Amino acid sequence: MGKIIAIANQKGGVGKTTTSINLAASLGVLEKKVLLIDADPQANATSGIGIDVESVEIGTYQLLEHSNSAKEAIIKTNTPNLDIIPAHIDLVAIEIELVDKDEREYMLKKALEKIKNNYDYILIDCAPSLGLLTLNALTASDAVIIPIQCEYFALEGLGKLLNTIKSVQKIHNPELDIEGLLLTMYDSRLRLSNQVVEEVQKHFNDMVFQTIIQRNVRLSEAPSYGESIINYDASSKGADNYLSLAKEIINKNS
Repeated sequence: MGKIIAIANQKGGVGKTTTSINLAASLGVLEKKVLLIDADPQANATSGIGIDVESVEIGTYQLLEHSNSAKEAIIKTNTPNLDIIPAHIDLVAIEIELVDKDEREYMLKKALEKIKNNYDYILIDCAPSLGLLTLNALTASDAVIIPIQCEYFALEGLGKLLNTIKSVQKIHNPELDIEGLLLTMYDSRLRLSNQVVEEVQKHFNDMVFQTIIQRNVRLSEAPSYGESIINYDASSKGADNYLSLAKEIINKNS
């Protein structure tokens, strides 16, 4: 039975897409069958894994419209055991188009029913908003990973996101779990980074992943080559961090 995990935070620039791509690739390397779904109109997960966004004909938009099946939207990537359902800028229109549909929050959930069991993990890279796209992702998911940047405004907006998750649990998806809070962009030299880590761990205890994603130049270079950190530089600190996160998730779910 595949586990669906949304990677969500309405704040931009916290490492959602970086985490989606590299966690998916790490799980793949650890011999898990993984599907990555790009649910962000910016389509950075699509380009970051080496797919030309302009060439996408069937993707998340068609999936949410139910004009194509999930099977038709899947593309194989050059990373072992990793497939992707890509996004295109046209995804921007989906919020308006779904607004008057019945059960609009369940479009993604229904679309994934037939393929859910073909994978060990399905990861959804969410848009930096709490709109219908993210709501669809949370309704379809078994769990959510919340990346938190080790910076001053890190906890700002977290309360809002946790409230959204609570209301999704109450109304649409009582099974939704928080897989964990993931600290990203950590720089051990900065006192502020260390303070944020302490603060988050103090408030959220066991909800925080033990793995912390450190700031890493190779990690920020990789997407411009259309590669995950595993393909781009497997010996880097970034690859090390994401493999460690993947192992932590596998152990948690075994």
